[in-house]
Amino acid sequence: MDAETLTAESDFFAPRAAIDDLLCAFLTEKAHTASVPGHSALALLLRDFLDGGKRIRPLLSVTGWHAAGGQGDPAPAFRLAASIELAHACALIHDDIMDAADSRRGRPTVHRLLTKHHHLPSLAEWFGISGAILVGDLALVWSDELLHTTPMPDARRVAVLRCVDMARSELIAGQHLDLLTTSDLDVSIETTLTVVRYKTAKYTVERPLQVGAALAGAGRQVMDACSAYGVPLGEAFQLRDDVLGVFGDPGVMGKSHLEDLREGKCTSLIAHALRAATPAQAVRLRTLIGDPQLGEREAAEIRDILTSTGARAAVERMIEERYRQALDALSAAPLAPGAVRTLKTVAEAAVHRTA
Repeated sequence: MDAETLTAESDFFAPRAAIDDLLCAFLTEKAHTASVPGHSALALLLRDFLDGGKRIRPLLSVTGWHAAGGQGDPAPAFRLAASIELAHACALIHDDIMDAADSRRGRPTVHRLLTKHHHLPSLAEWFGISGAILVGDLALVWSDELLHTTPMPDARRVAVLRCVDMARSELIAGQHLDLLTTSDLDVSIETTLTVVRYKTAKYTVERPLQVGAALAGAGRQVMDACSAYGVPLGEAFQLRDDVLGVFGDPGVMGKSHLEDLREGKCTSLIAHALRAATPAQAVRLRTLIGDPQLGEREAAEIRDILTSTGARAAVERMIEERYRQALDALSAAPLAPGAVRTLKTVAEAAVHRTA
């Protein structure tokens, strides 16, 4: 890795400690000053849940602020970034419930963790799911508290809130479409990409960049540049997730590589395979994908089919195409040069990662 790349990577991660400290202090204060019964325990649970996250979205928000020429005290940008991470905690907790996931970041998901807190085994699962929904809701409420107490000029606040509102609405639309298509192995590749665009691409890259840029007072050209870079990179990011969800190392990923297959998610990887599969291969895919009892042997068989049909190679090409689109968008973007270097490094890390 050359010196310029190291500097760009350092610039991207530099705000992380400040964001983490802000989140820790905020939730610790909530725990110590809680006047509502139960809030203290929930605040500490949230604080523990946030430990170990990648912080991609808040760091991109700070990068967006720099890219749009943000100068002076970065504290408002960090506070806004912390708000984004708390909202993301809500999304993750609720997503784990919808996916019936057992683990997140190598630890039990919140709804699984809370099952241990009910004295009646027959009600433990209901208690865990109900409690996790409330924890997610509380994370969103506290995200809004950080958002609305971030100091900024009123004109910029309007633009920031518009981006935040769009991010949340698009995420929910993407999640809903994901629910509608789960276990439906006949969806088109185009539909799988629509899910990717709204569930991940806009929410993960485009909107966080725009939130930070709006805080800096960005004009339309800068906001458009955030979109031109953010959407293809966000799609590449999710497509990489889809590949890792089946082919990744569980020890590195922090979760089982059986979950997506058991749930029956029809990703672009699966859609490509079914399009190219022999009749016998298609029957096996339809039999195995979505089986809640799917084991390692069956998963290995699926991976063999995904490879032999060329599906994995096709998705790798899709990832590289979007990676190049994102880099091309940066070449003419009216963004601060230092931020452009950082965004190039972010793109490389996002699409060529192993976890």
